[in-house]
Amino acid sequence: MTFERVCALSELTEDEPRRVELDDVDVALIRTCGEVFAIFDECSHASIPLSEGEVDDCHVECWLHGSRFDLRTGKPDVLPATEPVPVYPVRIDGDDVLVDVANPLN
Repeated sequence: MTFERVCALSELTEDEPRRVELDDVDVALIRTCGEVFAIFDECSHASIPLSEGEVDDCHVECWLHGSRFDLRTGKPDVLPATEPVPVYPVRIDGDDVLVDVANPLN
C-alpha cells in the first residue's frame, strides 16, 4: 500500500467534509462515527462534489439530488445514484492522516 499524508487529524472537524487532492484524485475526507473516511469526491449520479454534502450516521449526502453514500463501502442507499464511488484506506499515525488512493477498498 502507498499511504501519503494528506493533513493533520486536528485539522478535521467532526461531520464536516474536507476536500483534498492526492495524486490527481479528488478525495473527501470525513471525520465521523469515531473514524476518518476517504471517499472519491464526486457523486456517481451528477458529478457533484461530495465534500459539499451533509454527513450523518456514517453517510454523506449529495446536496443536489439527495443521494446518500455509505462512507465505509461507497455504495449509495438513496436514489437517484445507483453506482458506488471509490473509498480509500485511511491510516492515522500520531496526528497525521494518511490515505492510499492507489488501492481503493471497493
